[in-house]
Amino acid sequence: MTTYLLLLAEVTSAAESLSDQLQVHGFISQAVLHTTENQWLGDSAHTSFAFTEIGVNSSLRLTPRLLFSGQILSRRAGELSNGTPTIDFALADFNLVSSTHNQVGIRAGRFKNPLGLYNETRDVPFTRSGIFLPQVIYFDKVRNLALSSDGLLFYNDFYLENGNISFSLGGGWPLVDTNVENAYLFRNFSGQLQADNPGWLASFWYSNQSERFKLGLSAMTVDMQFNPNVNALPFTTPGAGHVDLLYLVASVQYNTEQWSFTAEYSREPIEWRQFGQLFPDYKANAEGYYLQTTYRFHPQWEWLLRYEEGFANRADRHGNDLEQISHGFIKKEMGFSKIFSTGLRWNINSQWMLRAEYQLHNGCFILSPRENPDFSQLERNWSLFTLQIGFRF
Repeated sequence: MTTYLLLLAEVTSAAESLSDQLQVHGFISQAVLHTTENQWLGDSAHTSFAFTEIGVNSSLRLTPRLLFSGQILSRRAGELSNGTPTIDFALADFNLVSSTHNQVGIRAGRFKNPLGLYNETRDVPFTRSGIFLPQVIYFDKVRNLALSSDGLLFYNDFYLENGNISFSLGGGWPLVDTNVENAYLFRNFSGQLQADNPGWLASFWYSNQSERFKLGLSAMTVDMQFNPNVNALPFTTPGAGHVDLLYLVASVQYNTEQWSFTAEYSREPIEWRQFGQLFPDYKANAEGYYLQTTYRFHPQWEWLLRYEEGFANRADRHGNDLEQISHGFIKKEMGFSKIFSTGLRWNINSQWMLRAEYQLHNGCFILSPRENPDFSQLERNWSLFTLQIGFRF
């Protein structure tokens, strides 16, 4: 009996210790959107409620050097996502070296790609700078491609007297879905676009000790191949071609107690090859940048102001060549986007948040062909009004 009681005490103690190491959090948000023209996350021209986010994440530290973490996400976003729960990330973090001067580790599994300032936290409404991140850098139309990878990521953090330096290098299979095919092939052909090889990722970050100033460079490569349906009608589907791209982001941010100033610049060399006569070989150099400021004028209130520009090809900033090469199938307005955004955030309490945002658009580069399949109906000048409420626990 005594042995049984001792064993029960040990099991109870272990369970309590394990529960102390387990953390569970979550969030839910709902938005209502209206556009004056075009479609953005649902039938927004007639007001859309089709933007809902529900996430539950957890982390368990089994030992001081081993951490498991993951998140299940349900995201309903117009035609881009139907809300089916998916594994947002799920990884094991092995801490190999930990000292006062540096930290070295490896993440294995599905990890968030360390791209730019916001990609690793873009799914949590409370951590975004606005209801929507700058779309010329963080495209929602190809969100999953940039969001995460299945593979390994090595990281090394240095803690110096003059600041902190972080470096990461990894490789993994990117997540290619129908949205990616629509964005890079401009429609959903009979066949499947998928990753042909693992992609490489790298990032380098510097921040001063107070983390008021941040400076970073990040990059990823993607190699995709289109496999046409063998039963597709001739001359209606491209051949087994490739889409290769290199995505580069340069980031800088400065924070004070009330102000944050942020700027990011992206360059994306893209090559389409071996698709056949229906889709001739083509090279482009996509480009995007934004300038953003946020002002925390009250402990519960924050104001956002942002300007961004993006181009499908920096050598064709008005989209004229794009329209000519596609024989008018792709309108020139799809070659660029210039966006002015402003918004307010009200932190009602530690759990509830309410946001309002207005965007004025010139161009359609950020729009998804999946939600706007009839290119002839696209309008160059349009506006977006959005309200969002969020809850977290």
